[in-house]
Amino acid sequence: MQYNARRMKICLVSDSHDHRRLLASAVSDAQAHGAEVVLHCGDLVAPSTLHSITKLGLPIHIIYGNNTGDLFHLSRIAHESKGLVTYYGQDGSFTLHGRRIFMVHYPHYAKAMATTGDYDLVCNGHEHKARIEEIANVKGGKTLRLDPGTVAGIGSKPTYILGDLEKMEFEIRAVPLEDVPAAEPVSKSVVG
Repeated sequence: MQYNARRMKICLVSDSHDHRRLLASAVSDAQAHGAEVVLHCGDLVAPSTLHSITKLGLPIHIIYGNNTGDLFHLSRIAHESKGLVTYYGQDGSFTLHGRRIFMVHYPHYAKAMATTGDYDLVCNGHEHKARIEEIANVKGGKTLRLDPGTVAGIGSKPTYILGDLEKMEFEIRAVPLEDVPAAEPVSKSVVG
């Protein structure tokens, strides 16, 4: 994948819980605002939910959460994606645009990793409440902890975070709902 050499914007989502259309709406909106990469902090649940955003062509970095779903098929989708989907498992550590990023689903784990000072960004989900905060680290600096909230709108309004890795600026954004038709079932059962 080739990224913008001067600037990189990211779309940070979490807790999509099979809500394909809301996930696609958030990622489409972020892409319209210049996002080049998607980070998903867990609770995707059904791996097939990824199909709603892989068609947009943005690289996706994903971990699982406490609602793991079918991890075999998530791993398979990542393997067959030819580099479009990177699946890390429980947590992920990687570098984008010179920024060290750590992703995990749980906030207590994220806060602990932020205190190490080893990362520029630590991202998590699980709380279903979007937040951007600085955490003092043991190296005398501060590390950003980002929680995009729930893109599915479970328990609160659907949100995501749009971020600029060059400027290290991040904003919590509402998921656009005007073009989101009624949700389709992830799978159908046939009895008989």
